[in-house]
Amino acid sequence: MAAAPALLIAAPSSGEGKTSIVAGLARLHARQGRRVRVFKSGPDFIDPMIHAVAAGSPCYNLDLWMCGEADAARRLAAAAREADLIIVEGVMGLFDGTPSAADIAQRFGLPVLAVIDGSAMAGTFGAIAFGLARYRPGLPFHGVFANRVGSAAHAGMLQAGLPADIAWRGNLPRDPALALPERHLGLVLAQEMTDLVARLDAIADALAATPLAELPPPVEFADASAPALPPLLAGKRIAVARDAAYAFMYPANLDTLRDLGAEVVFFSPLAGETLPACDAAWLPGGYPELYAERLGQHRTLWDALAAHVEAGKPLLAECGGMMSLFDTLTDGEGRDHAMAGLLPGAVRMQKRLAALGHQEVALPEGTLRGHTFHYSRSETTAAPLVRATRPDGREGEAVYRRGGLTASYVHFYFPSNPTATAGLFLP
Repeated sequence: MAAAPALLIAAPSSGEGKTSIVAGLARLHARQGRRVRVFKSGPDFIDPMIHAVAAGSPCYNLDLWMCGEADAARRLAAAAREADLIIVEGVMGLFDGTPSAADIAQRFGLPVLAVIDGSAMAGTFGAIAFGLARYRPGLPFHGVFANRVGSAAHAGMLQAGLPADIAWRGNLPRDPALALPERHLGLVLAQEMTDLVARLDAIADALAATPLAELPPPVEFADASAPALPPLLAGKRIAVARDAAYAFMYPANLDTLRDLGAEVVFFSPLAGETLPACDAAWLPGGYPELYAERLGQHRTLWDALAAHVEAGKPLLAECGGMMSLFDTLTDGEGRDHAMAGLLPGAVRMQKRLAALGHQEVALPEGTLRGHTFHYSRSETTAAPLVRATRPDGREGEAVYRRGGLTASYVHFYFPSNPTATAGLFLP
C-alpha cells in the first residue's frame, strides 16, 4: 500500500470554476516545494495542459470506461508512491456520466470537495451542498468551497446555510483575474495564455488564505504496476504534429508509444515545419479551424504527407488532424480553405456541438477505446472502414482508411490496447 493526501474536486455542473480551483491549488502547493500530481477524470486534453503547468508534472486522465479501472489504479498508486498531494478534477457535474466523477471517488476512496458557484444564491447554497453530500450513501465528502462570492457578508450567508456536518472550505471572490479564459471546446490552451503563470499565481495567492492551504487527509492506494509492453515499435520513428493547431494528445499515449519502443519526434505545422524523416506519423486533434488559412498554405507539409501515404507508411489522423486532410475546411466565419486533399470531401464548422462521448472502435488491428468531441461536420464520398460504437450500443463515428492512413473523429486512448496501437503505426 502507498498513501498520500488526496482530494477529488467536483461541482454540481460544468462552468462552476473547478478547473481554476484545481490549477490554483496545485500551484499553491507546488510553490511550497510539494510534489503535486494532478489527474483529470473523464476524456479531456485542455484542462490537463493547464494542470501540468500548475503542478510542474504531467496530468494524466482517469476514466473507468475509456482508460479502465486497472489503468486508473496503477496511475494513482504510482502517484501515491512519490507525491505529497494528489488532486483529481471531476468532469461535468459530480454525478454526471457513466462512469462519473463520483464513481471514481467512491472506487478509490477519494474525499470530494464540491466547488459551487455561489454568485447568485444564498440559502440555496446549503441545499445544493446537502444534496451533493447525501445523494449517494458512502461517498467520502471533504466539504464545500464557494466560488465567485460577492463579498465577505455574502460568504457569511453561504456558510450559515450549511448543515453542521458539512465542512466549509473557504471561498474565492467574483474576480475575472481569478478565472481562466474560455472558447468553444473549453478553456484556452495553456500555450496560448501568455499570462497563465500570473493567473495561476493570483488564484494560488487567494487560496493561501483559505482552509485549502492545509493538506487533506491521506488516502491509501493498493499497490499496482503496469505490465511491461513488448517492443513492437522498436526501431520505428514516429513524427507527431504538436502546436496550437494539433495539441490534443494524452500524455499516456506518448508514454505508450515510447514503451512500445518507438522514438517520438515532434514537428510544428504552424511554425512552417514539414514532416521529418519518419516511419509513421500522427496528426492529433486540436484547432485547425482557427489556423486554417496558414495551414492551407503549407503545401510542403501536405505534399510530404501525401508522399508518405503513397509510400505505404502509416498516418493516424484524429479529429482536427482528420479535418486537415479533407479537400476543404470551412471555418467558423464561413470562409473556405483548401486543405491537404488526402480525403475527398469537405468539413464545416458549426455553432452547435456535433458529437460528444465515449466511443469504441473494432479495428482490424484490435479494439481501441476513446472519445469524440467536435463542432464540425464532414461530408465525404469515402466509405468507412468501420464505425465506432457508443457504450450503449448506438452507432458512433466513421473510421476511414486509405492505405496506411487511418482517420476518424475519435481520439483513441492508446493504453486501452497497446497491441492495436502498435498496429496503427506499422505498415
